[in-house]
Amino acid sequence: MKVFHLPETIGALIFDMDLTLYTSPEYGKYQIDCLIGKIAEIRGLSFDEMNREIDSKKKEWERTHGGKKPSLSNILATYGISMEENIRWREEIYEPEKFIKEDPRLRQTLEKLRGNFKLGVITNNPVSVARKTLASLGVAGLLPVIVGLDTCMCPKPHEKPFLEFLRLTACESENCVSIGDRYDIDLVIPLEMGMGAILVDGVEDVYELPDIIYKH
Repeated sequence: MKVFHLPETIGALIFDMDLTLYTSPEYGKYQIDCLIGKIAEIRGLSFDEMNREIDSKKKEWERTHGGKKPSLSNILATYGISMEENIRWREEIYEPEKFIKEDPRLRQTLEKLRGNFKLGVITNNPVSVARKTLASLGVAGLLPVIVGLDTCMCPKPHEKPFLEFLRLTACESENCVSIGDRYDIDLVIPLEMGMGAILVDGVEDVYELPDIIYKH
């Protein structure tokens, strides 16, 4: 875990979803592989050929964007995959319940936080996938504000999802903290917007947040 900044007054905590609220490398890889497989099928390539091509595109993106890493949605767009189709694929394919189990410790953590802060999620998956994931974790209802890929039709890293979160919660950016496992995707934009930011390595770090935030 690395704390980049914590506001003097905290009103809301913004969580990334995947590989932040749960630790499952298998499900993380499954999500990426499914989308690579769809593109490979369309382009008539093998999975390995498509994977190498996408890796090359990611490196080119980083080179032309000051070293910042792209989301997979950014890469899909370079192949002409519309945001609507990207969302539809994720809704049809992803089954978090096959990979994720209830997490009582996560529930206890969020219950410690929700009395003092507004809690929510900004995810690069559709809202429906986020709801299924939260239900699988046993924390449905504890993160009431969900901004998904289909909310703004724009993935992180971009300020639009964060601005929408601020609108939904009536919070100011300087009173929010973004929490995620990818610095370039989850934290760079919030920091530029004046938010707090905490980089985590998985849900094990999330368990420690009440101690860190309440002692701040």
